[in-house]
Amino acid sequence: MGENRKIILPRLVTSKLLHRQQLHGHGSISEVSSVVDETLGKRPLTGPNDTLIYRVFASTWNVGGFAPSDDLDLEDWLDSRDNFYDIYVLGFQEIVPLNARNVLGPKKSCISTKWNSLIAEALNKNRIIEGENLHEATTNNSPMESSVQGEYFSCIRSKQMVGIFTSVWVRSSLKPFIHHLDVSCIGSGIMGCLGNKGSVSIRFMLQETSFCFVCCHLASGGKEGDVMLRNLDAADILARTRFPSGATQKLPEKILDHDQVVLLGDLNYRISLEEAETRSLVKTKNWAILLENDQLLFEFSRGRHFEGWQEGSITFSPTYKYHPNSDQYYWCFDGARGEKKRAPAWCDRILWLGKGLKQVQYETCNYRLSDHRPVRAVFHADCDVSEGTQK
Repeated sequence: MGENRKIILPRLVTSKLLHRQQLHGHGSISEVSSVVDETLGKRPLTGPNDTLIYRVFASTWNVGGFAPSDDLDLEDWLDSRDNFYDIYVLGFQEIVPLNARNVLGPKKSCISTKWNSLIAEALNKNRIIEGENLHEATTNNSPMESSVQGEYFSCIRSKQMVGIFTSVWVRSSLKPFIHHLDVSCIGSGIMGCLGNKGSVSIRFMLQETSFCFVCCHLASGGKEGDVMLRNLDAADILARTRFPSGATQKLPEKILDHDQVVLLGDLNYRISLEEAETRSLVKTKNWAILLENDQLLFEFSRGRHFEGWQEGSITFSPTYKYHPNSDQYYWCFDGARGEKKRAPAWCDRILWLGKGLKQVQYETCNYRLSDHRPVRAVFHADCDVSEGTQK
């Protein structure tokens, strides 16, 4: 017999209903519930365990080696003007150019620090701490001990490996309930080990539920056979990533051992059509035919890779390859002689796995910094809570 559980929201969820979406699962189609869960507002049953529902914002962005300007406003990307999420997980690719100096040389941490500063400014805009700008005090990995009026956000962990950068932010009242925070980096680029491609994964326990967020940059290329390299990269990341098992309690060691997993990044899967046909379909916004030939969805349907993973319905334009500072795809412009004009594709994706994780939003965002558009998703995450630790 199942346990009685009561469902609690840590914060008020917006009353605005988001449209229902379909999900691409492993060989099946399932439907996601709207933002307001059916169980919310009902009288809870008594029992030894409770479940909190947290709102998780996750986004991936390949910034093409471009450093952000000092006045880059990230509020639209982070949806921080109109909504309030409990956790933000932000994955970047190519925060530095992927040249030999950056791949083999010392890490340029000043770039990641600048991104974190801009994120803090967007999440904590107009919040003041002891007469100082709050974003200046929330970009460190260590907890902030100063008093604040109301909620604020701080970075609990960020990690850079060459161009891959993952940054996790949480609201202040949530931090005491996060523990066993760990990071694992896997290089799968040049010689199968360098960090120009690969993953940066961050995991933690929130209350009694384990989360793992995996930011990837997989093998590029549109030639025949390149899709297999991407599949191998993904399998390698899942196999080689390891976290500490824990000394006083059993903790998940591998990505797939966690209760809830989100994998995001420039996965680099392309459209398996001739470039001229792809461009023609993009011009007419015929997403249905393009998606029928999307390499990643084809891998889902074959069932040999990404077993059990899900992805939200794609209703947005291909995220690559744009001309920087433009809404036009790269192939619309005259380039240098002999320069390859890559056909558009949905390179940037967000996948998830695990019981109690529900996606309620999946979309792109119109930032023109690079040749990729950022992609973002919102999840409702059920989280087990021990008796007496509700917050």
